[in-house]
Amino acid sequence: MVHPRDLVSPPSRFRSRRRYRRAGWGVSAGELRLVVLAGVAIGLAVPGADWWRGAAPVSIVSTAGTADAAGVVRSFGQCHTGGGIDCVVDGDTFWIDGEKIRVADIDAPETHPSRCAEEARLGNAATDRLQALLNAGPVTLMSVDRDTDRYGRKLRVVERGGVSLGDMLVNEGLARPWEGRRQPWC
Repeated sequence: MVHPRDLVSPPSRFRSRRRYRRAGWGVSAGELRLVVLAGVAIGLAVPGADWWRGAAPVSIVSTAGTADAAGVVRSFGQCHTGGGIDCVVDGDTFWIDGEKIRVADIDAPETHPSRCAEEARLGNAATDRLQALLNAGPVTLMSVDRDTDRYGRKLRVVERGGVSLGDMLVNEGLARPWEGRRQPWC
């Protein structure tokens, strides 16, 4: 039979501290937490460490007169409607190798149909600038949390040298950061 005094925990001075053993060293739980937190902090501080965002390069695409691994040289034109091969639809959408890519980190003004003259002007400028950026050299297409949008376009962050082309368009006033839905430009 269990005596009631056996159900009461002993005073804290009699309890042993749990120690974790790894490679023969005794490490307390607090020390283990500190080491893990320090490792995470260092990992986040390393330049270019995008592993924590879940970003992974989908492909590296050579553009503008440079040949890729298959020897393909690309030059982007404009294609406002329908399918295309290596062409820019608008300020946040382009075709490459038969796939329609939506620049995932921005919202650019619409060009067809635009809702006002200012949106049309900004949309045309964003389209021209995206075309120029894609033709300026190789880019990397980075995956995001979803592979496609509701229109079947591949969602990708487009980077060159670790810098987002979308961020460049935002900094130039030709787009704004994507906030989960389109906002009016008029």
